[in-house]
Amino acid sequence: MRCEDIASHPDFRHLPTLPGLAVDLRYAGEDNFVGHNLYGSMDCAWLHHLAARGLESAVTLLDREAPGHRLLVLDALRPHRVQILLWDHLEGTDLRQYVADPAQGSIHSFGMALDATLVDAQGRELDMGSGYDEMNELSHPRLEAQHLQAGRLTPQQVRNRELLRGVMLRSGFQGIANEWWHFEMLDRQHVRQHFTRVE
Repeated sequence: MRCEDIASHPDFRHLPTLPGLAVDLRYAGEDNFVGHNLYGSMDCAWLHHLAARGLESAVTLLDREAPGHRLLVLDALRPHRVQILLWDHLEGTDLRQYVADPAQGSIHSFGMALDATLVDAQGRELDMGSGYDEMNELSHPRLEAQHLQAGRLTPQQVRNRELLRGVMLRSGFQGIANEWWHFEMLDRQHVRQHFTRVE
């Protein structure tokens, strides 16, 4: 299925229909590691309804735990053709660990993954110690204790990450070892075999 046809597909939900959520898709502008708009006229503010339901739960939990804060979605549905562009952009580098191989398929392309951060009551992004899509070890959740001990991350930066991670994990998502912003649902192989990939 092509992204242009997603509005008529019953499995997907439009992010603007989720109350209390902020959306700023970075690949729909120039503020990304490629440096230009990868989505063009495509509306990629969609998730599979299962992931959207989990996101609703996370919004509710965040409102309870940190009133005034909001989840900010930085990427959601990522068409397969865009995944290929990201992969090709990193050819010849050691940074491909941060981008799923299109030969296998990114879980983003099934609407079952999203990238997110938190904003405060004034709409300012919380300090997570590294930027979105900052491709280095400072972004790796598995190394946070080590970074904290060495002074590369502050206790507040780690608490901000834990707040984000906590509401997402308790809402059915799982994180990954090398990106604090990435969350996905279900087993990857199951998703690739049984869900609709958006081209």
